[in-house]
Amino acid sequence: IYNRLNQNNRQNTLEILKTSFLICSYVSKRLNDLCKHNPLWRRHCCNHWLLTDADRLQSGLSWCSLFKKFYSDLGRYIEHYVVLKKSWEQLKNFLQQRCPRMIASLKEVELEEIEGQIGCKLPDDYRCSYRIHNGQKLVIPGLMGSMSLSNHYRSEVLLDVETAAGGFQLRKGMRRCLPLTFCFHTGLSQYLALEDAEGRRKSESFYPCPDQTAQDPSAIDMFITGTSFSDWFTGYVNNVVTGEYPIIKDQIFRYVHEKGCVATTGDITVSVSTSFLPELSSVHPPHFFFTYRIRIEMSRSASPEAACQLDSRYWKITTSDGNVEEVQGPGVVGEFPIMTPGKVHEYASCTTFSTPSEYMEGHYTFHSLANKEEVFQVAIPRFHMVCPPFREPPTRTVKLTSSDNNEYDSKSRRFLLPSPLANLDIPKHECQSFFPI
Repeated sequence: IYNRLNQNNRQNTLEILKTSFLICSYVSKRLNDLCKHNPLWRRHCCNHWLLTDADRLQSGLSWCSLFKKFYSDLGRYIEHYVVLKKSWEQLKNFLQQRCPRMIASLKEVELEEIEGQIGCKLPDDYRCSYRIHNGQKLVIPGLMGSMSLSNHYRSEVLLDVETAAGGFQLRKGMRRCLPLTFCFHTGLSQYLALEDAEGRRKSESFYPCPDQTAQDPSAIDMFITGTSFSDWFTGYVNNVVTGEYPIIKDQIFRYVHEKGCVATTGDITVSVSTSFLPELSSVHPPHFFFTYRIRIEMSRSASPEAACQLDSRYWKITTSDGNVEEVQGPGVVGEFPIMTPGKVHEYASCTTFSTPSEYMEGHYTFHSLANKEEVFQVAIPRFHMVCPPFREPPTRTVKLTSSDNNEYDSKSRRFLLPSPLANLDIPKHECQSFFPI
């Protein structure tokens, strides 16, 4: 085409190309400059790695070099890093104020050879979190929440990855499951499913629940606690740092307060929070165990003449299948608290149901201390108790044989889940700071 052009057209064409080349060269130079533009890389470092000016000054690197350094180390986790790092920082900042000794129990580690040891790939969000903190030391109280009743105590430790790998499950009923937590008192663990298997979905977290009615003792039902490690961990942290889970005697208690579950009668306010106990529950047979914590408070502005004493309680209990039961009795857990201005009385009780959800409501009966003949009722707000979603495994027809290696309690027909720590030599001092409330 160029040869067909006359002299003038050739000259014009060359001028146009020359101008275009100059423009392209200028744009290329500008792009090259922008690629090294520190404010741009600073924004990327802040957005993707949560780095600060102090971090950059301490490193002695440019923002561009700093981003490359972090990306080469943590690039595979870029989708999860910010969410999990923020959750860890929020949790540490909160615990530093409320439960400082839990901070000292956190561990650090590089994830090496663990996948080779268990022969299974770890989810990226799990790996990312454990690059930030490798669980905690085997001490009580556990980072992942506690629960205490008169004769029952649970506190779940967030397992470090080495201990978790030692408890990795290959046996029937729990294949390809990695323990996330462990409770020394109950033997309870939450697990992470590393593959789709036996009715589980990959990356789900769950409490195993043996099917006590099945012929095959390895039939395991599951109470689902998260759709992924990130969902499980960040949801828990949010409940802690927002105050949804109360701190009681330096421990995180996994009570949930239902919004609006507060009732005020005169000078007295009653609020309720609840918790599901998977270690005392089962799907087959249907047996769902709940505890509830009630706070009764008299306003500080109440007059001294408003002082009163609780005499009795009344409950109306409605299950999800429509059955209604009414219960009444003296006091609360054997006590008859006296309420005065500013006084707070809290207590915990428990109940079991054969349905996975139900609600309770009722009232307390008080009498005035100034005039015992003056009797009145204080409303207890309606509160719901709902167990986590649960899933049943595929139907099993294999019967237990003498060659089966799983432990089985023939009297209770309960499948005994081995402890993730069963084969580990744990120093005694690591496990002795128990202090149930």
